[in-house]
Amino acid sequence: MNRRVLVTGASGLLGAGVARRLVADGDDVVTLQRRPSGVTGARDVAGSVTDPGAVADAVAGRDTVVHVAAKVSVSGPAAQYEAVNIAGTRTVLEAARACGVERVVHISSPSVAHAGTSIVGEGAGPADPERARGHYARTKAVGELLALAADAPDFRVLVLRPHLMWGPGDTQLTERIVQRSRAGRMPLLGPSAALVDTLYTDNAVDAVVAAVDAVDHVHGEALVVTNGEPRPVGELIRGLAVAGGAPEPRLRLPAGLARAAGAVIERVWDTGGLGADGDEPPLTAFLAEQLSTAHWFDQRRTRQALGWEPAVSVDEGLRLLAAHYRAG
Repeated sequence: MNRRVLVTGASGLLGAGVARRLVADGDDVVTLQRRPSGVTGARDVAGSVTDPGAVADAVAGRDTVVHVAAKVSVSGPAAQYEAVNIAGTRTVLEAARACGVERVVHISSPSVAHAGTSIVGEGAGPADPERARGHYARTKAVGELLALAADAPDFRVLVLRPHLMWGPGDTQLTERIVQRSRAGRMPLLGPSAALVDTLYTDNAVDAVVAAVDAVDHVHGEALVVTNGEPRPVGELIRGLAVAGGAPEPRLRLPAGLARAAGAVIERVWDTGGLGADGDEPPLTAFLAEQLSTAHWFDQRRTRQALGWEPAVSVDEGLRLLAAHYRAG
């Protein structure tokens, strides 16, 4: 039986990809976001998860919700993150429960359980707002806890934490590395040998769709999703830069210096209002941590629970990314 699915945040790369896949599978798809999703075959509802009226309109008649919408950045006032990632998540959950939705796939982030130290082959630890680094991670941690607390036999909630997505069309990681490498402003911190796992965008879409299929029998837990191919962080950065037609990054900074500088830049950026027009700081303490500490995860539970494995390897993904940039 075809599902009636609401996808929030479908103007973004992951949300749009999931909505397109569900439409192709024959599901009845509604999307909720502030601008048109561009997903052929889906019905758009214009609005934000911060608007209870828009959420109620979008969720009416749905049996499944895929909640992707989030405030994603590395700077900006805490209140903006709280409004979307906490209050918005609460609004979606409450509306879904009131409308008789049976299943929710909530998209979170591994940063909700990251306290700044290396993660080496671990599973999905519990979300910890008190130790999470920065407004995004803290508010996503609270939002994840809200989602898991709502799980019940008749309201099944499964949380996915995609880790460092990249690929054609990605502006969060891929395009930033390419653009900064072209400008000679992409730093490599320390020896850049820390192992980091990532997730190719097509694999992320596959995993979310697999979660929609699996949530009836796997719910009430969080699963980190990666390609399962840890690589040295410097190798990954160079690979993404070259695939995007940029020179290999040559700028090197000591990791400790970068973390200290990132913390100072964050404070100046926020207190000085430098990010008021949406610009992000060139370096933050969190970014420096991500570029200098190992973070890769045991994927056995994820693959068993979802019945899923990544179809595109890191090397194949880099070839596809290079072809995308060559095509313009």
